[in-house]
Amino acid sequence: MTRGNRKTMELPKLIVFDMDGVIIDVSRSYRETARKAARLFFHGAKGFENLPDPLFSLADLAALKQTGGLNNDWDLSSQAISLLFALVKAPADPSAPGHRPGHEKTIQGCDVSNLADFLKSSPGPLMDLWARYGRRREPFVAERYQGDVGDGNVIKRIFQEIYLGESLFPAIYDLKPIFWQEEGLINQESLLIDRAILKDLSRKHILAIATGRPRVEADYPLDRFAVREYFRLVVTLDDCVREEERIFMERGERISLSKPNPFMLDLISLLIGEEFSGCYYLGDMPDDMLAAGSSKTGYRGVGVLLSSPDREGLRKALLQAGADCIVDDYSALPGIIG
Repeated sequence: MTRGNRKTMELPKLIVFDMDGVIIDVSRSYRETARKAARLFFHGAKGFENLPDPLFSLADLAALKQTGGLNNDWDLSSQAISLLFALVKAPADPSAPGHRPGHEKTIQGCDVSNLADFLKSSPGPLMDLWARYGRRREPFVAERYQGDVGDGNVIKRIFQEIYLGESLFPAIYDLKPIFWQEEGLINQESLLIDRAILKDLSRKHILAIATGRPRVEADYPLDRFAVREYFRLVVTLDDCVREEERIFMERGERISLSKPNPFMLDLISLLIGEEFSGCYYLGDMPDDMLAAGSSKTGYRGVGVLLSSPDREGLRKALLQAGADCIVDDYSALPGIIG
């Protein structure tokens, strides 16, 4: 064995984790928030009281997310609402120029009776609607998904109020909640990986996180579950947005650097500033595997099944998207990494 080979063998590996569904179980937080946000969007419509609660199953929502391009759960919620809105009887062209009443007034003019009947008859309404319409951009819904929480983005505001809750939402946004006055579902999250495994891996290798969460929402569970110390670097949605804005100012071009774009993964390898002998990205969505496969750094994609309601369906989707291997028990991870 040459000295060069010995040196390579002694170098640490770079192990990058997605957060949601990989480090943190979000089935009772982000995913449940998306369900509640979709239902609350229609509050005040004729027939609202007949809508089932919840509107759809978590498995149905997971299947929609696995169709790709819905990396963050704001986009997922917007797409779910757009699909559901296909069965809503709405006022004549509610998004037409010159016809821009407030959200509450417009929703009061909608009739969701047909939607209620459909939801009660279909075991998988989102995917049934997806099969019928594909990726759908409902103009009225898209209009309610413009801007940010404080300047008219109704969907994002409903989502953030539910997720963050009556205490954390005003602390972050300096706004009073208007849709949700209860504890935030962020406190329903739990840790998916044992701290002892993280501690052992961090002794031998370089650990980092690449997540579609905003920075403040990534920081919260890292501190709550006391695992921040194990990760050398955390790259978030904020880093993507910052670079997107730089590119726009420089080129006048709007692009998305969120997954499946490999921007976050390649940024981590650039910022680490240390040699490593191989790199891995652990994710639970096909977009994660696509990002790993298209990275300049040469990440190996490791698919994670721990929090999926349909493990076999997700396994197939992850392998199809290019996963090098699949784990459904973190005790096997040290053996995969080496």
